[in-house]
Amino acid sequence: METKLFLLILLLAFIMISGSFSATFTFENKCPYTVWPGILTNPGVPPFPSTGFELQNRASQSFNAQGWAGRFWARTDCTNTEKFTCATADCGSGQIGCNGAGAIPPASLVEMTMNGGANRDTDFYDISLVDGFNLPLSVTPQGGSGCKPVSCEADVNSLCPTELSVKGPDGNNIACKSACLVFNQPQYCCTGQFGSPTTCPPTNYSKIFKDACPQAYSYAYDDKTSTFTCPTGANYLITFCS
Repeated sequence: METKLFLLILLLAFIMISGSFSATFTFENKCPYTVWPGILTNPGVPPFPSTGFELQNRASQSFNAQGWAGRFWARTDCTNTEKFTCATADCGSGQIGCNGAGAIPPASLVEMTMNGGANRDTDFYDISLVDGFNLPLSVTPQGGSGCKPVSCEADVNSLCPTELSVKGPDGNNIACKSACLVFNQPQYCCTGQFGSPTTCPPTNYSKIFKDACPQAYSYAYDDKTSTFTCPTGANYLITFCS
């Protein structure tokens, strides 16, 4: 009996160390239009089953991933004539799959690290507007203990200052750039003498994003109110236009 218990403990420890817990990621589109989710896997971890796909209004699609880390986003106003291109958050691959390319800012991002922490027993997740905003989104853990949903439900495009805005063909704002992207100055990018949490405070521009979406990252050092955790083993619902 003791031998069986010991072997079980060893097996559980191996599962945690090897990052072999898997999770189901369900993508749901509540936008009144089709979106094309993009996926970028971080270096050195198992790849996600897809790098990009089409998701029509009110549709959902699920994938299983194991020991994964990376980011999700949604592309909008995409066309596929000579090559696949999107008006916002395009990854520049020329195809529906991003194939290892990330989102071209501005883009609302979900960032995820499975099996993190010292004991590899914690999932870390956040919504990031550091690269700007193109649409609302949310992350809802399903299962797990004490796991908190996180969302950016506001339409930041409607609040976007003219100097940061991206206009569509009809003249309406379709995305909102970050101040770092527009001005490329250290105080907005948290670089140079502003390259630490103590020297790079929020700016008037980052506060626009933070006031609209208090749970989301608004600039590089916005960690205290923007990083969320869940015990490894939960599943996740990613909703666009939540």
